[in-house]
Amino acid sequence: MSRKWIQALVFVLILTTVLTGCGGGSNASTDNKDNSSNSAEQPAEKVKLTLWHNFTGEDLRAKAMRGVIDQFQKDHENIQLEIQAIPPDGYRQRLKTVAAANELPDVFIMHPGTVAKEFSSAGVIQPIDDLLNKNPDWKDGYLPNSFDDFTFEGKIYSAPMSLSPTSILYYNKKILSDNGLSVPTTWDELLQAVKVLNEKNIIPIALGNKAPWLAQSSILSSLADRVTGTEWFNKAVEQDGAKFTDPEFVEALSYMQQLALAGAFQDGFNAIDTTQMEQLYAQGKAAMMIEGGWAVTNLVASASEEILANTGVAVLPSIPNGKGDPNSLSGAIGVGPAMSSKVEGATKEAAEKLVLALAGPEAQKITLEANQLISFKAELDKSKVNPLFADLYELVNKVSRTPVYDARLTSQATEAVNNGLQELLLGAKPEDIAKKIQDAQEQGLKE
Repeated sequence: MSRKWIQALVFVLILTTVLTGCGGGSNASTDNKDNSSNSAEQPAEKVKLTLWHNFTGEDLRAKAMRGVIDQFQKDHENIQLEIQAIPPDGYRQRLKTVAAANELPDVFIMHPGTVAKEFSSAGVIQPIDDLLNKNPDWKDGYLPNSFDDFTFEGKIYSAPMSLSPTSILYYNKKILSDNGLSVPTTWDELLQAVKVLNEKNIIPIALGNKAPWLAQSSILSSLADRVTGTEWFNKAVEQDGAKFTDPEFVEALSYMQQLALAGAFQDGFNAIDTTQMEQLYAQGKAAMMIEGGWAVTNLVASASEEILANTGVAVLPSIPNGKGDPNSLSGAIGVGPAMSSKVEGATKEAAEKLVLALAGPEAQKITLEANQLISFKAELDKSKVNPLFADLYELVNKVSRTPVYDARLTSQATEAVNNGLQELLLGAKPEDIAKKIQDAQEQGLKE
């Protein structure tokens, strides 16, 4: 009996062990399922993304875009942005320097036209066609031809974040009226206004050409088109039946120089930047200035209510016997976000989200309400913008658009124009400057 009892006890112990093992297996399986479920709910992979932009000012547009970037960071905690904010005057050259070494940031703000074309040709950026096609409401929401200056060999490399007329004549209605003047619509009227204002010790036209792109982009691009016409310029760009040494372009440079010789600009105009130029106007020290549509956001941020209320916008005056359309503004689509060709995998997915955030429909609306023109179809709510911007919006929508020189010329020719205008305004011969530009464009097309 004792042996049977012992055998029964052993059987019970074995059975208990087996059942316990089965129970443990069941719990382990459940634990594995729970772990699997928890794993699926883990946060997305952490990604580092480098971003360069030039929204460094205190104007409404710059503040709005920095706000878009801040919101993106809050909405995407798994994406760590490493940001470099570079002032506009030095931004383009910084980009070209890193592009030459194929060390562009993952995402950066890129200029349309020549810069975008050179970057795409060098293979340092990648197309965004797939991203646009995944978001048809965004792609189809643009005005016609908006992607032209970002499209090369059938591929789109960026989406414009704004529309940039570059040659707006801003004028102080009160200063002109107090001196018996009206906004000049002809070249003779402009020269007469310059004479009268100089006699009253008022700066006729504020100019800040320290970073020499302004005289080219905001004055010459429109002024030269008044003289030569757009068809001539297009041919000269391609070196197909026209050259920058042609008489009509030399004449355009002569008109530009005539302004300086007449005393249209304040002393030291090559030594101050655009911000200082805008301050001269915003403080009521200058009757006029010639700059792009972007200046409205700066004026709204810095000028007094009195100056803003008295500011009007117009196109540059017509030129006698000019071949171009006098009812036009030089302009181009604005900058857009681009991606380095090195970006791939999870980093590319994050980069595409950032590109969409910077240039997508919501950002376009924010940009418009920050008093910045856009090439995206959106209705302007005038109650949300400054009256000056509403006037600019109306002006831009009733005139034609002509090319901006630095958006079409080679980099070599753009540099030749920029530096040449500084010399021209200080007295260099128009023929000599024209030859430098012609030689640079020829060389640039060969490279």
